[in-house]
Amino acid sequence: MKIKFLLTAILCSVVGFAQSVSLNDYKAVIIPLKYDFMKTDNQYRLATLSKQNLNKAGFEAFYTNEQLPEGYTDRCQVLYIDVVKDNAFLVTKLFVQFKDCYGQVVYTSEVGRSKEKEYELAYKESLENAFKSVYALHYKYSGNTVVVSRTNTQAQVPTKVTAETLAAAAPVAATQVVAVAPSPDLKDPNLLYAQPTESGYQLIDKTPKVVMKLLKTSQPNVFMAIKDNVQGSLILKNDGQWYFESYQNDKLVSEKITVKF
Repeated sequence: MKIKFLLTAILCSVVGFAQSVSLNDYKAVIIPLKYDFMKTDNQYRLATLSKQNLNKAGFEAFYTNEQLPEGYTDRCQVLYIDVVKDNAFLVTKLFVQFKDCYGQVVYTSEVGRSKEKEYELAYKESLENAFKSVYALHYKYSGNTVVVSRTNTQAQVPTKVTAETLAAAAPVAATQVVAVAPSPDLKDPNLLYAQPTESGYQLIDKTPKVVMKLLKTSQPNVFMAIKDNVQGSLILKNDGQWYFESYQNDKLVSEKITVKF
């Protein structure tokens, strides 16, 4: 029991250290216009407030609909912010998550609270309180190149940070089996990147914008897929390429999709 407790303590301290250090290795943060608990873009000015707080914390920040300047277009060298609402009675609770290019959590802030009754005031106060722990990190871009590994079940840290220590302290997480395809051309302007979700993946472009949603099936080479409200399947064929197939006007249409899992 003591050994398990010690290993748990070591793992937590390593992850906490990796989080606080790894943020410095990312060049900028991308802000969505709408978080999951919001009904409209920039409701309660939360996107605007997120950018203001990120700038105050020292980050370069861009909205998802902004054209990124030269030097910021490598999606794995920037972070993606998410603000999460923690449901509570008579108290508004928000916390901030910074995610990497595969949707894995790199850092989670402390929970910010507010007892204000007016929504806009409550969200503003709780978000600012959540950012206090972000300010305390004293972010400053290090100029390092981040190498990110991906699993489907646990939050990740850059592989250059104590990967051996983590592997020794805890069992290796099981990964989702995806059929192997040839490595795609990373310079392909149509390349899509797979981000894990609870039910499968979402494919995003370099903007980043969600282009397609994938749902797992019993076959590793077949996904149920939704693209532009069109339902179909994403299939890995014998030529080693992925194809989105759907019926349009009673005709089977097959579209080649370049994707990096």
